[in-house]
Amino acid sequence: MTQNAQKTVLLGITGGIAAYKSADLVSRLRKAGLRVLCVMSRHAAEFVSPLTFETLSGNPVAVDMFDRRQSWEVEHISWAKQADLLLIAPASANFIAKYTHGIADDMLTTTSMACKAPVLLAPAMNTAMYESPATRENLEVLARRGVHFIGPGEGALACGDSGPGRMSEPAEIVEEALSLLTVDKPLAGKSILITAGPTREYIDPVRYITNRSSGKMGYALAKQAQRMGASVRLISGPVQVPIPWGVELLPVDSTQELYERCIDCFPFCDAAIMAAAPADYRVKQVADEKLKKTGDDLTLELHENPDVAAALGEMKREEQRLVIFVAETNDLLKNARAKLRKKNADFAVANDVTQEGAGFDVDTNVVTLVAKVGSKPLPLMSKDEVARTILERLSEGWK
Repeated sequence: MTQNAQKTVLLGITGGIAAYKSADLVSRLRKAGLRVLCVMSRHAAEFVSPLTFETLSGNPVAVDMFDRRQSWEVEHISWAKQADLLLIAPASANFIAKYTHGIADDMLTTTSMACKAPVLLAPAMNTAMYESPATRENLEVLARRGVHFIGPGEGALACGDSGPGRMSEPAEIVEEALSLLTVDKPLAGKSILITAGPTREYIDPVRYITNRSSGKMGYALAKQAQRMGASVRLISGPVQVPIPWGVELLPVDSTQELYERCIDCFPFCDAAIMAAAPADYRVKQVADEKLKKTGDDLTLELHENPDVAAALGEMKREEQRLVIFVAETNDLLKNARAKLRKKNADFAVANDVTQEGAGFDVDTNVVTLVAKVGSKPLPLMSKDEVARTILERLSEGWK
């Protein structure tokens, strides 16, 4: 992603079975546009070969303080200076103890001690070790110093125990890292309500009416809003998209459920972004049992659903903001402006779903930001980039 260009993550890998997850973590960090430098403890190198991390990161891996085969600067100083974030994953109880008490006796601990960048630790250890008074006290000391933590999660551990101690999943760690690396947080202190995905209107217990919305645009908005400092409530229909880290998910099924959730939540939010694609109509009489074929045509009587965005527009306070999405196949700007007025929204995100790279089930979008006066077409962009642009436009409205 463009906002992560030139950002460097210094990844420390300690000894433990969770070190295998760090290979996936490096790959995900690279895919997010980040430069990754890896420092391994000697014990970590017993679990996963340094060559694995060299291949995945595209950079040399530091393990031995006294390895003279490389003509680098003193790595623990040079790499510490280059880091925008120090990430230790997995962070063992041994490393946490040394880092707390300033013990620097190997490449990883000396590099960590020399690093002045923000620090994120992903603890991973046996449950008893995690719950021991010594570890708990060390974590509390580090938290007071401003160190950030993610996890650990709970579940079955390699030792056979079950409980807290599992390293958080790489996808979750990447999201937290990206949030810490986003220096500009124009939405800090704001509460944003975002809707996403389709709704389902049931015909009988097994059949329903829906649409092709994947939810990707709404989930991209939730992810970027959280990174930009907002507290995010995501009201979502049924989708197959991972829940963004740090976002509160409120699942719904029907348009009526979406309506009720939004009405309940909007009074406590600074803004709402209506990226969901709710069904406009519902079946007037839902069958109690599965409908059987009779050899005749089936006629369904449909009843109009409530207009969720319009309802929020009616109750919107002066200081609140409302952003709507408008998907059209013709007369894009004309229809977008009509809906903007009808729903009392601040601006609309309009897209022609017939354009290549726009619409449903793709990772890109082509949209035009339509205000009451004027419009701004955007080029083909990833949905993450579109989301960031929308949120930057939203934040300008509070300046």
